[in-house]
Amino acid sequence: MGAPAPIACDWCLDRREEIFPPGFCMTRRSQGDKSMSKPCAHFIRRGLWAAAFFLAGATQAQTYPVRTITLVVPYPAGGGTDTVARIVAEKMRPALGQNIVIDNRGGASGIVGTDMVAKAAPDGHTLVVSLSTSLLINKFLFKKLPYDPQKDLMMVSQIALAPIMLVVNEKVPVRNVAELKTYLAANKGKLSYGSWGIGSSAHLTGAHLSKVLDADMTHVPYKGGAPLIQDLVGGQIPLSFVGIAEAKPFIDAGKLRPIGITGETRVNFFPNVPTLAEQGLQDDVFRIVGWIGLAAPAATPKAIQQRIADEVRAAVRLPDVRARFESFGMDPVARGPEEFAAAYRKDMPVWQQVVKASGATLD
Repeated sequence: MGAPAPIACDWCLDRREEIFPPGFCMTRRSQGDKSMSKPCAHFIRRGLWAAAFFLAGATQAQTYPVRTITLVVPYPAGGGTDTVARIVAEKMRPALGQNIVIDNRGGASGIVGTDMVAKAAPDGHTLVVSLSTSLLINKFLFKKLPYDPQKDLMMVSQIALAPIMLVVNEKVPVRNVAELKTYLAANKGKLSYGSWGIGSSAHLTGAHLSKVLDADMTHVPYKGGAPLIQDLVGGQIPLSFVGIAEAKPFIDAGKLRPIGITGETRVNFFPNVPTLAEQGLQDDVFRIVGWIGLAAPAATPKAIQQRIADEVRAAVRLPDVRARFESFGMDPVARGPEEFAAAYRKDMPVWQQVVKASGATLD
């Protein structure tokens, strides 16, 4: 009778479908032999490869950066995202020991610049600072994107949260959500709401507000926040969600009246303005907020991602930076990769549902 046919060791029998091709085991045992219960030689070799890869990544992080870093902002210079990127870059330069340049690549709702970074070398020297619009919501607004934010990019740092505020023209007899409900019910189908563009958070949140309050309002999109504010103040539209910093001068002058803000907490900028959730609007879209984040090409080593996130956090924690961000109506958080990823996963189904319900599309 011949010897029993050799088969793979217990480790490979348990794991080969996960990480090993069949028949690859280098440490064989005979059928019925239960003594082979430790990792085989090729499993140990794989562990050594993994350790070497980890050490290589750690070494890269220690030497990073080796040249100028480019922060791509997929919007024109002078806007809120551009300003945040420049503030952070200025504070990060000394610690990183390299120059950081801002490259404004506006166009196509942030797609042009974001796609450039998605296709860049994954070495931490080309990064994007952008809004949740191009890094998340565009995925649901466009049938065809040249990049997949979940597959082609890694969310490295959620720099700041950017809640928006529901405001009304000074002549609208409304001071809170309860009065707004009564006013909308009395004027069903007669009112309009504005936004700074189709697919913007102001549009999507306004559309959901109209739906849940059965207001049947008409959406009026503008090309940016400035003309939107101008028509709000002039009374051409009665209400809209707006950027907090943009609205503040007109609220202070009595031309606009704040009703409530999105998010879970009030903002330092307007501590007396309650959240919409506090006033009974409990849907998820009223509880989440837009954000400004920093992302890198997906294959960027984790050690480099963490180095970048650590430097962003150090910059944002500086008192003068926090003060400036808060003056923009933003909440500086500087969440690292893991926290950012968790927040991203939480926000994504909410925006997907709201976009679908609104019927908004950009292609």
